[in-house]
Amino acid sequence: MSDLTLAHTADLAPADLTTIRRLLDDAFDGEFADEDWDHALGGVHVVVREDGVIVAHACVVQRRLIHRGLAIRTGYVEALAVNKAHRRRGHAEAAMTASERVIRAAYDLGALSDGTGIQDFYQRRGWLTWSGPTWVLAPTGMERTADDDGGVLVLPTPTSPELDLDDAITCDWRTGDVW
Repeated sequence: MSDLTLAHTADLAPADLTTIRRLLDDAFDGEFADEDWDHALGGVHVVVREDGVIVAHACVVQRRLIHRGLAIRTGYVEALAVNKAHRRRGHAEAAMTASERVIRAAYDLGALSDGTGIQDFYQRRGWLTWSGPTWVLAPTGMERTADDDGGVLVLPTPTSPELDLDDAITCDWRTGDVW
């Protein structure tokens, strides 16, 4: 039996955080860096349990994206993963549905970076691929992030400003992968 809960990082037990980190390390075949973990903290976690065991996770953290001179309060999806033995059971779908509910209710835009090549999964859910150039507002100023072009997806919400997906979008700075 599946159970889905939402909790802020501060409300998760240390053992749950350890289990989630192990899930992410395994799901990403050891390619989930400490910076990636840091990006997933401080937001609302979606935790899916099956028979009491954590089998899937996603997190929505607040970021600022800049588009056409506007700083847009954005719910950014991080660390979506499903335990390999529990895939194809709808857990990713459930985690994203809960994440999207949080985004639509609390943010002006949803965003994520698809580093795993499953854009069609997101697009079927209404996410749009950003086709314009990507940038980061780095400590030294604006820096182009051309390697991220075509890999950023957005989810408009009822309060989204007018978007031009062919125009530039800029993210706020963070260590590790900025998108």
